[in-house]
Amino acid sequence: MPNSPTKGFHLRLQPAQAWMVIIGLILFTALCILVRAGRIVNLTFPAGTFAVGLFLYLRYPILYLGFTWWIWFLTPWVRRLADYQSGWTDPSPILLSPYLVTLVTIITFVRYLPKSYQQGGLPFILCVFGSFYGFLVGVVNASIAGAILSYLGWITPILFGFHLFIHWRDYPKLKQNIQRTFLWGVLLTGGYGVVQYLVAPEWDKFWLNNAGTVVFGTPEPLGIRVFSTINSPQPFAVVMMAGLILLFSNKTPLTFPAAAFGYLSFLLSLARSAWLGWLMGLVVFVPSLKPRLQMRLVITILIMALFVIPLTTIEPFSDVINSRIESLTNTKNDTSYNARAEGYNEAMGLAVSEFIGRGVGSSLNIGGDFGSYDSGVLIMLFALGWFGTIPYLGGLLLLFFNIFQSSEASFDPVFSGARAIAIAVFAQIGLNSVQLGIFGVVMWGFLGMAMAARKYYSHQKESHTFGIRKGNLHPLNTT
Repeated sequence: MPNSPTKGFHLRLQPAQAWMVIIGLILFTALCILVRAGRIVNLTFPAGTFAVGLFLYLRYPILYLGFTWWIWFLTPWVRRLADYQSGWTDPSPILLSPYLVTLVTIITFVRYLPKSYQQGGLPFILCVFGSFYGFLVGVVNASIAGAILSYLGWITPILFGFHLFIHWRDYPKLKQNIQRTFLWGVLLTGGYGVVQYLVAPEWDKFWLNNAGTVVFGTPEPLGIRVFSTINSPQPFAVVMMAGLILLFSNKTPLTFPAAAFGYLSFLLSLARSAWLGWLMGLVVFVPSLKPRLQMRLVITILIMALFVIPLTTIEPFSDVINSRIESLTNTKNDTSYNARAEGYNEAMGLAVSEFIGRGVGSSLNIGGDFGSYDSGVLIMLFALGWFGTIPYLGGLLLLFFNIFQSSEASFDPVFSGARAIAIAVFAQIGLNSVQLGIFGVVMWGFLGMAMAARKYYSHQKESHTFGIRKGNLHPLNTT
């Protein structure tokens, strides 16, 4: 039925079997929440997402990637809904869901490890080795359960990036999938972020009251530091930062409304490190493109500015955004910044002496106003020690070196954007634990994408060169 009016709908929900499984999980979870059976969701959602993820990984690998990203985007929101209906649960098993879904890619690592070195996978192996060392130390110094749970935050991002890299032959499909995922991700989570700021939904207020933190604002309309469907402003901002940079490579009509919601919620997160990361990403992104693409990008930025700037200059948005922007240039009166800077200096003095490390899962609280989890540098040194930090950081730097050795990014905005996003996240390592959790998945995911693009274009170039040489061997063989 090629002329069927529902053809487009069916195309969007293909393959049907995969979507039936996904929709079944959504409907079951929604039903449990509606009938106030949140305690059941605490168990069924992690198990269900893992089962669906494994099914998609084995049968529909491209769809698995989109599903994994969305589980990272939405899981904290599902937790808040379940807790609001059935009571506060802390720690919540629901929050394990994205780690379990991403852990499925360990199959890829085990399967391709023997030949990954020949394909350029050495940096990933070094990072796995460095983090695994920290895990072993953690097993000795802390509980096995604590070390395992904490290690999920370290290893799953690396595995996800490795999975993307090793499937470089599918780069065109990977590129299309990540563009579509982040387009809708920015539109929906950005839109919800604006609603969260204006309305303050009851489940978000319930979560803020029970979380016992004041750094996310006050649980009332116009008082929340936007964190949307994620569990705090900084992780939300880094996801939005990545999505907004990726929007520059998107040509669909939804790009501009997505940008309007995305930038407004990004600013309302008040996450200064992510703002600076976005700026750095833009500085890396624009010069790497060909002049024609640069001009198109400038036009896109101007059009986006027409959508966003008017929104940020009207109440109730302007005061809170402008005061936060002013704090970037007025650090003398910023007590938060000054306390963190002082605490950072004290902590660094202790961290540089950690040769063996305290291990993954060990208590890293060093007291003062600056917790060690605020800095990726400190958490590496404390958890991995120098013995684990050197291979881990060395692997990361090798990856960054490799992805900037390819000139093909000049005509592929997604390749160039992936490099810019990875740099933009890594640049926040002094202020955020960029190796862990959703920070790590964003950084490693786009490192994996950039490595896949580099390998894909390198192979194309080699194939083209080989084809020319082969043709030259038989110059008379023409038609």
